[in-house]
Amino acid sequence: MFASPNPTKKQLTPTRITRIATIAGLYAALTLVCMAFLGGLSWGPVQLRLSEAVCVLALLTADAVPGLALGCAIANIANIALSGTGLLGLLDVVFGTLATTLGALVTWRLRSRPSVAVLGPVLANALIVPAYLPLLLQGLGFYTIPFTSIALDGAYPAMYLFGFVACGLGEGLVVYALGLPLFRALLASPLPRRLLQDEAAPTATEGA
Repeated sequence: MFASPNPTKKQLTPTRITRIATIAGLYAALTLVCMAFLGGLSWGPVQLRLSEAVCVLALLTADAVPGLALGCAIANIANIALSGTGLLGLLDVVFGTLATTLGALVTWRLRSRPSVAVLGPVLANALIVPAYLPLLLQGLGFYTIPFTSIALDGAYPAMYLFGFVACGLGEGLVVYALGLPLFRALLASPLPRRLLQDEAAPTATEGA
């Protein structure tokens, strides 16, 4: 919508590096704030990571894809120290970052239809996070599916189904109730025009 359809072929300029770093810092900072105030609601079996709202930045620029991925990795690495997950926390670093990356990529690819595009983060998190979450939870002392008496041992399919629903609903609530209004507010700001100018500048230079 606002950037080149082939962003991987464009030169990694200082402007793009700065934009990627800014998005990464914003996502990481918001996630750490959520972890500090919401605790397990940011990474536990029922997730409401409010920082996921900024995934809508992928509707505006392809640089949000690496930016969000980097920010997620930074936040999840920090969470290892904050929550005491130890080496098991690396599961969240690797696969949580993968979910964020794929979700952002889908959002960018489908950016012409924002309401559909933000399903990317919802589905990516709903499908990927529950696949490793039972292992992480058991390592932290959670032995039953939340709000039930079903033990995690031998109940992986049930835990995955619970995680699929819980993560999907939490992510959907954040991106649709917070993310899309944020996107609409950004559309009314000077940001889209600035992105167009930044994207056009290298092209103009190359044609000179």
